[in-house]
Amino acid sequence: MMVTSASNIPHCSYSPFPIINKQIHPQSWGNGNPSLSLKQAMKPSSCTFSNEPQISFIDAEEKRRFKWVEIGPGITEEQRQAIDKLPFKMTKRCKALMKQIICFNPEKGSLEDLLGAWVNVMKPRRADWLVVLKELKIMEHPLYFQVAEIALLEETFEANIRDYTKIIHGYGKQNRLREAENILDAMKRRGFICDQVTLTTMVHMYSKAGNLKLAEDTFEEIKLLGQQLDKRSYGAMIMAYIRAGMPEQGEGLLKEMDNLEIYAGSEVYKALLRAYSTNGDTDGAQRVFGAIQLAGISPDAKLCGLLINAYQVAGQSEEARVAFENMRRAGLEPSDKCVALVLAAYEKQNKLNKALEFLMDLERDGIVVGKEASSILAQWFKKLGVVEQVEQVLREFAAK
Repeated sequence: MMVTSASNIPHCSYSPFPIINKQIHPQSWGNGNPSLSLKQAMKPSSCTFSNEPQISFIDAEEKRRFKWVEIGPGITEEQRQAIDKLPFKMTKRCKALMKQIICFNPEKGSLEDLLGAWVNVMKPRRADWLVVLKELKIMEHPLYFQVAEIALLEETFEANIRDYTKIIHGYGKQNRLREAENILDAMKRRGFICDQVTLTTMVHMYSKAGNLKLAEDTFEEIKLLGQQLDKRSYGAMIMAYIRAGMPEQGEGLLKEMDNLEIYAGSEVYKALLRAYSTNGDTDGAQRVFGAIQLAGISPDAKLCGLLINAYQVAGQSEEARVAFENMRRAGLEPSDKCVALVLAAYEKQNKLNKALEFLMDLERDGIVVGKEASSILAQWFKKLGVVEQVEQVLREFAAK
């Protein structure tokens, strides 16, 4: 609080704030009568003040002192540990706010007032805000989103469209659609125009939430921007179709991308291949497997396993065996999972002799049958009622 000497204040017969000034300097005013009438109190004064902003300065100071209290020793052990883990190179300005957030108690004031006090006292720059938000995100602090939303309204933060997108993406990962949509609406109200990155984030969010209609509507909104769609936008919509159990529509977009010489990420191809594989759609799986190679992605044992699984689910054991041998000819080491899938395909068609022939070929080539493949054999032999043979097979595999 500013303290002003009585000798610095001109003597006059009236105070525009009689109560406040009597509390500060009761003897510095000519009229000390506490029963001063309202009429007298409102009488214009002829005196001139040398420091007119005095009262507003006191209010700001009082507000600062009320909202910004230094963190003392009376904190919990959990809070102390969190403070100790703050980066050593973090500036004092940022550490001061981090300590306040870590020890924040809503009963002592609002988070908006706390951040406002930090802005008034510490005069942060955008870089300071970003450091604080990054640390809160790393900590997975429950107040991260609240701080991020409040920051959007602060001039010192200098918010741009990517800041809104990051929050939308964060809410989307937690499947908090309502909050994400609120941020999108707020962004539009504040004059930001949705771009492809932001709308793609919304497609991802609706896709994960299983809302295909909103994902499709948002994808169409991206097209209306009049810009060339990138692989992220296409990939987001393809994933939406896959999650909705519509891999054919996703493959259609994949072909559209190929025509435009835009290639999806490997994770999109894998997801589409997995969708066909799970359904036992061998034609679809083979098409996507071919598209993967055309896109310059070298198949690994996992991708080959998905193709083999498609034949296994469809009950096409010979095709599963061919896919397995093609993998080996390509120089890939077959995994135990791939071996197990071929055996499962033979089991589904009850082709025991073919399975034994397959095992002998593996043994001749020095390929050891692992735990998963052995388990397939054990279950199969038990169904056939040949328990002793099962035990013998397991002992032989264990000895290798």
